[in-house]
Amino acid sequence: MLDESQLDDPEALARADRRGLLRGAAEAGARVRTAVRHAAEAGLTELKPDGRPRAVLIAGPGTAAACVADLLDGLVGSACPVIRLAPTGVAPAAGALRWALPGWIGPVDLLLIATPDGTEPGLSLLAEQAYRRGCTVVAVAPARTPLAESVEGSHGLTVPLATSPYGAYEGANDAATRGSASYEARRVEDEAAPGAPGTLWALLVPLLVLLDRTGLVAAPVDALQKVADRLDHVAERCGPAIATYSNPAKTLAAELTEALPLIWTEGQSAGAAGRRFAATLAELAGHAALAAELPEALPAHGAVLAGTPTGGDDTDDFFRDRVDDPAALRPRVVLLRDRPTDAGGLTAAPAARELAHGHDVALSELEPEADDELEALAELIAVTDFAAVYLALAPGHES
Repeated sequence: MLDESQLDDPEALARADRRGLLRGAAEAGARVRTAVRHAAEAGLTELKPDGRPRAVLIAGPGTAAACVADLLDGLVGSACPVIRLAPTGVAPAAGALRWALPGWIGPVDLLLIATPDGTEPGLSLLAEQAYRRGCTVVAVAPARTPLAESVEGSHGLTVPLATSPYGAYEGANDAATRGSASYEARRVEDEAAPGAPGTLWALLVPLLVLLDRTGLVAAPVDALQKVADRLDHVAERCGPAIATYSNPAKTLAAELTEALPLIWTEGQSAGAAGRRFAATLAELAGHAALAAELPEALPAHGAVLAGTPTGGDDTDDFFRDRVDDPAALRPRVVLLRDRPTDAGGLTAAPAARELAHGHDVALSELEPEADDELEALAELIAVTDFAAVYLALAPGHES
């Protein structure tokens, strides 16, 4: 297990955090506010659409764009099909990626482009192709990039990507950084990973404002301001200066250090948050995890619970020296739910706990304090983002 004292040294975390991951996690609330302002300045809050689109298509590279599509799909539900256009190409480089529109796309459909880069020629070609089909195009991308110019040239709408100034980390989240002079004084030298915390909110929020205007999602500006406040509250609870015993993100990171996380989710919002957690663990910390929704998770991961720990081998010589052997990864269930209690509703949580305990497998549970759907989703994502970052900064994983 990770020594908790290694997570309770803010200065050591700051030195290890060369990509600014903790700063990005703490700035999530500031990103939401900036994104709302950019959406308003772009005219999204004043839109008066003629009706709902037949289908919403989402294109963009990387983990953040994939999570945006997953989250919007869950929030929109059955009101409208939400389809992610996955990229193809010989490499993950911006110049090599290509996207293709389905043949049925037309004037009654909506194409959303979400990218933290904006230099992808494939996305510019996609926007031009959509314009020729009469499809409405809205992009969230860095200002003055080739994609932004292409979308605007094709009579589409571009919302500038919200980037938090360096000072936002100090001003908006003092409680999260209290006691860590390095976070107040040093500038991050390396660019943060595209899937780092903060990028998701910069891409997601303008699209929530747009879909609220179309009637597909209930995300008015005042609700998004409450989401920003909730993200700030999580940053205060989970910041680097808060000790592990009272910090849910550090606690979860310590529990998962030598474990294979089995992320079991219940609820539509929790499902998307769990898949993002698994993807973020892999991308930021190089830590494998499996995610599945209840109740299907129980049979899907039952064999993992009952099997040999990863790295173990029952056929090895029992008397050999194991001092230098790598530690075996034992499964640990992480139960994420967007429902506050079991009472009064249909839930598979008791069966999940019974199965885990029956196999002597440890279990961590995370439920949001917020009742509102958007705030609960934000809380789950924020806490698990912080946990993934702490795992990434743990000894042996430093970013």
